[in-house]
Amino acid sequence: MPYTGRDPEHTFDLFARSARDSLTPNSTQRTTLIVAACYIVAIAILWHVPYLSYIIYPFKLLTVGFHEMSHAFMGVLTCARIHSIELDPDEGGATRMSGGIPWLTLPAGYLGSCFIGAALIVCGFDTNASKVASLVMAAFFIFTLWWARRDWLTWVLILGVSGLVVLFWFVEGGVALRYFILFIGVMSCMYALWDIVDDTIERKVNSSDASAFAKICGCFPSQVWGVIWLLIAFGFFVAGILIGIVAFKETAAQQASDAKHFLPVPGAPSAALSMSTSPHIVAVSVAAAWILIQMM
Repeated sequence: MPYTGRDPEHTFDLFARSARDSLTPNSTQRTTLIVAACYIVAIAILWHVPYLSYIIYPFKLLTVGFHEMSHAFMGVLTCARIHSIELDPDEGGATRMSGGIPWLTLPAGYLGSCFIGAALIVCGFDTNASKVASLVMAAFFIFTLWWARRDWLTWVLILGVSGLVVLFWFVEGGVALRYFILFIGVMSCMYALWDIVDDTIERKVNSSDASAFAKICGCFPSQVWGVIWLLIAFGFFVAGILIGIVAFKETAAQQASDAKHFLPVPGAPSAALSMSTSPHIVAVSVAAAWILIQMM
């Protein structure tokens, strides 16, 4: 074999250094991470403080909606018939279906809502990706309204969130929309993690998806399944942050420039629709959109 002059150890060092560089956040990403950390702290405080919890109440219901819709979408994928989706003002919900595969539809609520949250966190690292995510969420909401067409609370919630998305789209060329998508992603992941702990590990409710799953499976109690689902959900959360860091290395100035040519605000100087944004931004945005669509 001819000598190529390549040292295997040296090649490994280059790969390791490249991976390390990819996972090292730049200044814009550090700002995003700081904002996400502030979201986590604020959500944790508002969650447990009486009266202040009403501030995030609509977003709690939104994440409950993600939970129930994940059940429904997995039901559709396993040939179930979805009868209805209902949201409870007490932050509960119910998805009524017949058929399907319970082994998949039962864990889909907790894991699906965290999976959606992780995808939104990825998109929250880039303005254009956040625009794509908001459009996918719009399609997501249409399905939700169809299955929950008799539930007034779901209509009010979705119309309110949709109004915020439209409003933030017009602020600073979509920068506000990026942080809003990031917030929804963090909120969805945090709610899923706490919901798993409350419902399955601490057993604050008499029945849960995990208890129903344990009855079907029979091999582990619901607490064990809760721990397994908690680890998977936390893995989604971490993966969302890491993928966002690796995929979106553009600075704030670069993102602002790209945003002027990708689904710009109507009436803006660059309002003509253009796909001149960085190819990998489009690719990752489409990938994140595809992930969310698969939940449908």
